[in-house]
Amino acid sequence: MLITLCYLYLWARWGRRPAALVRATVQRLRASRCSFTFCGAAARPRDARVCLSRGGRVFCVGESQSIDDLNKWALFIVSPFILEAEHIAFVTESIWVQGESLQRPSSSSETIVKWSDCCLPLACRPGDPYQLIAEASVDDFSKLGVAFMEDRLQMADGLIPQKIVLHLQDCTLKALETSNKQAHILQQNPEPSTESKPEPDIMEYIGKDDPKVLRAHPTQGEAGTSGSEPAEEDDKGVGSAEHCPLHLSSCHECLELENSTIESVKFASAENIPDLPYDHSGGLEDVADDSCPEREGRRVNITGKAPNILFYVGSTSQESLGRFQEVRSVLADCVDTDSYTLYHLSKESALRDPWSDNCLLLVIATREAIPADLSQKFMAYLSEGGKVLGLCSSFTLAGFQVMSKSTLKETVQNLVFSKADQTQVKLSILSSGFVYEDCSGGQLSPGQLQGHLENEDKDRLIVQVPFGTRGGEAVLCQAHLELPPSSSVVQGQEDFNLLKSSNLRRYEVLREILTTLGLNCDMKQIPALTPLYLLPVAEEILDPLMQWLGEHVDPEGVIKSGKLSLKFLSSYTSEIEITPSALPVVTDVGAFSSENFNLEIYRQNLQTKRLGKVILFAEVTPTTMNLLDGLMFEIPQEMGLIAIAVRQTQGKGRGANAWLSPMGCALSTLLISIPLRSQLGQRIPFIQHLMSLAVVEAVRSIPEYQDISLRVKWPNDIYYSDLMKLGGVLVNSTLLGETFYILIGCGFNVSNSNPTICINDLVTEYNKQHKAELKPLRADELIARTVTVLEKLIDTFQDKGPNGVLPLYYKYWVHSGQRVRLGGVEGPEVWIVGLDDSGFLQVQQENGDVVTVHPDGNSFDMLRNLIIPKQQ
Repeated sequence: MLITLCYLYLWARWGRRPAALVRATVQRLRASRCSFTFCGAAARPRDARVCLSRGGRVFCVGESQSIDDLNKWALFIVSPFILEAEHIAFVTESIWVQGESLQRPSSSSETIVKWSDCCLPLACRPGDPYQLIAEASVDDFSKLGVAFMEDRLQMADGLIPQKIVLHLQDCTLKALETSNKQAHILQQNPEPSTESKPEPDIMEYIGKDDPKVLRAHPTQGEAGTSGSEPAEEDDKGVGSAEHCPLHLSSCHECLELENSTIESVKFASAENIPDLPYDHSGGLEDVADDSCPEREGRRVNITGKAPNILFYVGSTSQESLGRFQEVRSVLADCVDTDSYTLYHLSKESALRDPWSDNCLLLVIATREAIPADLSQKFMAYLSEGGKVLGLCSSFTLAGFQVMSKSTLKETVQNLVFSKADQTQVKLSILSSGFVYEDCSGGQLSPGQLQGHLENEDKDRLIVQVPFGTRGGEAVLCQAHLELPPSSSVVQGQEDFNLLKSSNLRRYEVLREILTTLGLNCDMKQIPALTPLYLLPVAEEILDPLMQWLGEHVDPEGVIKSGKLSLKFLSSYTSEIEITPSALPVVTDVGAFSSENFNLEIYRQNLQTKRLGKVILFAEVTPTTMNLLDGLMFEIPQEMGLIAIAVRQTQGKGRGANAWLSPMGCALSTLLISIPLRSQLGQRIPFIQHLMSLAVVEAVRSIPEYQDISLRVKWPNDIYYSDLMKLGGVLVNSTLLGETFYILIGCGFNVSNSNPTICINDLVTEYNKQHKAELKPLRADELIARTVTVLEKLIDTFQDKGPNGVLPLYYKYWVHSGQRVRLGGVEGPEVWIVGLDDSGFLQVQQENGDVVTVHPDGNSFDMLRNLIIPKQQ
């Protein structure tokens, strides 16, 4: 009856034909090798056949799906793949979303379908995307699919579903079950000798250490298995429920406990999935019989605790949940989220569930008083070797007392932080208004991490406190290390500037604390290279471009240069190798799709005659500076070639400097040609000034954005005011005959706030200070606007020379009337005058003499106000 109602629902929603298609596909699935996927149209699996499309989402049928890297999956229950009759296993892929976007799905609450109500979660794989294996009936799975297609599917804890894939190959299920068996056998000896090293990749079980399960008294089971040995596994495939094994002996009590555990997981939210219900009123001492194979120990994984970081932020009010997202976000920037799972820990879950055995770090970030029973749990966790990070919290340990100092509340102060190696970091921080005082009479022996204010009292804001005999320790902090400089708590432009200038050191302090507490804060793995896409901006360019390519590629479709080779092809498959020296280029514009670059937005903002008309685009590439190397001298200049990337793995700066390229940067290399015998051809150093100016003007020429404090710094930097760099320019020029062929590499921060600053930070701060509602800007939008402005500046320069552009340059540069010292701190004081006719910096000495300073090899330290001439 339920299935019939489901089909009627589908028919009412989508009409008879789609409903029948879904119904028939699900029914055929159990006897076929096909699978089907609910996903966004851009994420449709290659070669999959689209059966249904709705609002940018598709339902498609394709080849059987499987899973790799099985050891990276964590199981929620011990015998996870005991599928009931007519039940199916599937994978849900989700992403973390913060802020306002958490309000999705947008439908009314009456029509929202909760993921956790429709399926039983079996295993998870943290990362991006966050993956969950679950099982569901045909009816419930159809309900999930319909809700996903109509954007009504809701997951907990900030997760937004992106894809639902069915089914897993039988071999995958068996492999996971095999890993299950191996870990189960290893668990029989939970305390290996200190000489033996545990395998790092052994699959973990989340929830297996539930003492309610451990207290079961196994007897001779119905299947004839001994109470002291695990039940024998049947050789039959998954899906045959009556032959599937139990993780304990087959006694009646164990059966009841297992069923209750499964039910607990089935109705848990995503927030509580890792932590199954746990009765803390009893302990292992209550167990009368040691014959149960799980009796020996509480830890599920012989490699240690599961990689969970839990956040306690007090009550479950909307404000506290916002606090969780705030604190989680900053820690996610410090650790590899593919290695750790970050969860919210509610008060109820903290008192009820076995979170302590699966927690590497407990973060306490609430000013609320912690109830006595909860404080007792936290202290018990510490006594067992747990690690605690207190962030502006009332939580403290015996011997230290939190004292109020109202004069410090939410003010910017100078902090001196001592690292584990005794080196110091000085930075500006936002104080909570509380300090730590030692009330033990000098009996405490705090750890090496310490932080005190640079004031007369040297108020203590950071302390490291060892606890117990099993390695427990806490780092307690009353500096708002978790808050970004753009936080609403920060008042005033001056405070924002001070905190933003220290933002890099704030992350340095956070990573030092987390490393001391046992977490790995190493840089994340370098992302894999992706194919390039050849994207003509205008339709009329496409045919001439393809004709030119046909005449210049070799028989294998390759154009080679001294740095790399580009292989042009109509489509890309995963079998095609991508290396830093050999990159495939896809010429089919219809195959292009990117979440990070919108071609239409680029087109709308590009208003040029020739520049930027043909794009070589990559999600991840070594460096855009090399992509045009083999094309720059041959391709017709009216095609306006530009290389754009979302990320670079080998970005270049001036000299031997590397340019870091995180997500949120605008990264491009533009090809231009300048006649030697022209105004600009005789003054090539001006190119870098024009490009820097173009970036600033691209932003400040947008209506209502004219007061965003974006500026140029000589010779080639883009700055926030005169405080922080957020972008730069690199120019390589080659003279061939009577023409300069110039590659202009440019990178500037658009939406990557951390660890330094970006343009959208300036927009946010401007909105806060002026009660404005300016929208954040996009990288694709600003790249197109920058190229447009640059073409106009070049045309103006060619027509009027330097005087045509210098007034605008001086309007935005940071050096007007600036006094600096020439050659070093003891050098003569000079005044910056401006640029000479060739684009070099001019300074005036006290005697009136003007000195020209060349950028090549010179160092200009804005913060120390030095100009160091090039050493001969």
